[in-house]
Amino acid sequence: MSKIRPSKGAPYARILGVGGYRPVRVVPNEVILETIDSSDEWIRSRSGIETRHWASDDETVAAMSIEASGKAIADAGINADQIGAVVVSTVSHFSQTPAVATEIADKLGTQKAAAFDISAGCAGFGYGLTLAKGMIVEGSAEYVLVIGVERLSDLTDLEDRATAFLFGDGAGAVVVGPSQEPHIGPTVWGSEGDKAGTIKQTVPWDEFRASDLSQLPRDSKGEIKFPAITQEGQAVFRWAVFEMAKVAQQALDAAGITADDLDVFIPHQANERIIDSMVKTLKLPQHVTVARDVRTTGNTSAASIPLAMERLLATGEAKSGDTALVIGFGAGLVYAATVVTLP
Repeated sequence: MSKIRPSKGAPYARILGVGGYRPVRVVPNEVILETIDSSDEWIRSRSGIETRHWASDDETVAAMSIEASGKAIADAGINADQIGAVVVSTVSHFSQTPAVATEIADKLGTQKAAAFDISAGCAGFGYGLTLAKGMIVEGSAEYVLVIGVERLSDLTDLEDRATAFLFGDGAGAVVVGPSQEPHIGPTVWGSEGDKAGTIKQTVPWDEFRASDLSQLPRDSKGEIKFPAITQEGQAVFRWAVFEMAKVAQQALDAAGITADDLDVFIPHQANERIIDSMVKTLKLPQHVTVARDVRTTGNTSAASIPLAMERLLATGEAKSGDTALVIGFGAGLVYAATVVTLP
């Protein structure tokens, strides 16, 4: 017989508050066209993107996260010292260690909260949300702060016609806390590592460091190209359109609801054509509000879902208590989908 005392947590968990931060600088497609041979019409028709936000030097991963988190904590109606864990999903924090989550936890004024980073690309918010739910039900934290944050402008090759227009910067955060009713459904998640090469960093850091500088690729100004994110656009598009709609349906089934029961659909804001295809495949009714934050925010990877959620609530397009399907998918290739009640 085990001598270990069982953990005691809440019966369920829910999102209690949401916050977002978008950098001050707004970058229209015209700026992107200065370095690639394309057109505003082509970018909009291919992605739906009209503008994106790029961070300045002082809008660091930590700084943006703190701004978004402060709003989420206030929205949840709790104090920072009640946060028991901080989970940060990012691929653009350039310090290998320590985790940026520890800095964020300290500057927010938590009482030595557990803090760690995860690397799950554009599915990172879903991964973090699932971890937070587990902590609350298990009893290791009463409130968990989940942050998705990226400075993808640092990892963008502005001369790559396939990706230069896609990425933006920003941070989104939610506070997850205890609930007496289920407000976060079962997560349908996974990975397809055999397709990992379809989205990747152009040069791994160790190879970049060890390379003969004379052999490294250079941009039009003759400067060495910094490692950037690259992708096989058509392969990623096909995977997202055909496979992720299946995952989204599985999340609905796992939550015990149908598309008719939904109020809101918040997919990863990668590409508006992907969003449109998923809406069609899922046969979402006309009454379902669909997040289209990609138009003015671009692809912010782990930040895209909480940023889109925050905007829908702020504009009144969605309201507290709405039932929403969220799904993230990207580099890895990884994915995570679940049904939630909006805060």
